[in-house]
Amino acid sequence: MARFTFHATGLDGLTVVERQKNSDSRGFFERLFCAEEFGAAGVGRPIAQINRSFTAKRGAVRGLHFQRGRHAEAKFVTCLHGEVFDVAVDLRRGSPTFMTWFGAALSAENQRSLFIPEGFAHGFQTLTPDCELLYLHSVAYAAEAEGGLHPLEPKVGVDWPLKIEEMSEKDASRPFLPPSFEEFMP
Repeated sequence: MARFTFHATGLDGLTVVERQKNSDSRGFFERLFCAEEFGAAGVGRPIAQINRSFTAKRGAVRGLHFQRGRHAEAKFVTCLHGEVFDVAVDLRRGSPTFMTWFGAALSAENQRSLFIPEGFAHGFQTLTPDCELLYLHSVAYAAEAEGGLHPLEPKVGVDWPLKIEEMSEKDASRPFLPPSFEEFMP
């Protein structure tokens, strides 16, 4: 029995995943990941690291983050509490959708997750207070391979749904991209 429905986004490999819940009077059971089903859908990767984030304030932005080179990672992002606007930006050189972004609302209620392949930057904005996200990563974090785009980078032009109320000092201080910017990409 399939527990997931996979939806293409128009950016090669970037996939919205809808989870299926089994509910009864006690509550529900929900599978968050299945290597067999994900592999059959072409979005399977090994899991090297699992992370969780909590963001208290509505309107906060985290991202847009990526890992370079051999540390480039695929991510599977799930919102466990609250609601976020989750964003992925195609940074793959030569891709027909290079520098194109995709955004989707993720929440526990809508049962959607986002599979983000290697070569994408990722970030999100909280649409409600007290948001909790679970991330499955295909490779472990490597500080020396870390990269990021300013969340308001005009060459990307993410249309954040809310006024940005908060972001980390690190994200806010990222420079905007110069006219020739490929050296910053993964």
